[in-house]
Amino acid sequence: MQQTLSIIKPDAVKKNVIGKIIDRFESNGLRIAAMKKLQLSHNDAEKFYAVHAERPFFKDLVEFMISGPVVVMVLEGENAVAKNRELMGATNPKEAAEGTIRRDFADSIDANAVHGSDSLENAKIEISFFFAEREIV
Repeated sequence: MQQTLSIIKPDAVKKNVIGKIIDRFESNGLRIAAMKKLQLSHNDAEKFYAVHAERPFFKDLVEFMISGPVVVMVLEGENAVAKNRELMGATNPKEAAEGTIRRDFADSIDANAVHGSDSLENAKIEISFFFAEREIV
């Protein structure tokens, strides 16, 4: 059993599609082990996305992620990291496969509805950024 982090980003929260996105995870064998809705601070967003600090899109990413509330979740299941990434689809929703979350709910490469950990190692780091061990059940 693996765990991975998923974030429903401000654009998808604003569209009121949280339940539809969660249904995609649960219908495909992923279990929600922890979940909360929160508003990221500027500092939180900068720390979380620090790996991208030198990239030209960093400032816009931080601004987008603080533009509204997000839903953060720990998803659990067999091959959870890969399964979540498959369900999300390509970063650019125009390139995402039919039936993926980004194809169905994202507006652009910047407002792309969801974030998911890209490796088991990063999943552990990202989960601990948002959740204490006692919150994951």
